[in-house]
Amino acid sequence: MNTLTLLLPILAYLSGSLPFSIWVTRYAKGVDVRDAGSGHATTTNTIRQAGFGWGALVLALDIAKGFLPVWLALRLGGEPWLIALTAAAAVIGHCWTVFAQFRGGMGLATFGGALLAVNWFAFVIGLGLLLLLTLTVHHGARASVFTGLLIAPVFWLIGLRGVEIWIAIAGGLVIAFRFLTDWNRKYRELWLDREKP
Repeated sequence: MNTLTLLLPILAYLSGSLPFSIWVTRYAKGVDVRDAGSGHATTTNTIRQAGFGWGALVLALDIAKGFLPVWLALRLGGEPWLIALTAAAAVIGHCWTVFAQFRGGMGLATFGGALLAVNWFAFVIGLGLLLLLTLTVHHGARASVFTGLLIAPVFWLIGLRGVEIWIAIAGGLVIAFRFLTDWNRKYRELWLDREKP
């Protein structure tokens, strides 16, 4: 294991910190994406403020922020723990970006990108779990929390027990913690209020 490999989590954090939703929305509409909706730098808020096309671009870029560092860690022969740490660092960067006063997004797209770099099937299962939970609880934010917490057990049950499950544990815990830090402000929206159809 060389010095470059050990620097991967730092590079992943910086990659995850690139606030594409803030930059894209500011370019497209001259506004801060965090001034609408949940107040976070997310694809959903980008769609609200700049439209679906710009939101799709942000989604792709946010996925890439997780994909590229983990792909590099794999190519360099990183140990499973280091690959998982690299994935978690990218998600942390997305949630608490050094380039935007540590006010970023919620981390799911970047988390998905990290899974995609390791195993496309794990990515599909994670996406399917998110969609299933969204349809079940009828609330995107709740579904995101549950996905972060349940994805590792689901992987275990279906036999994905390699580096995928370590990424699921590390990334899922970061996402759950991200929502907990936002608990007071969003409590009623996340857990008490019912979304209207």
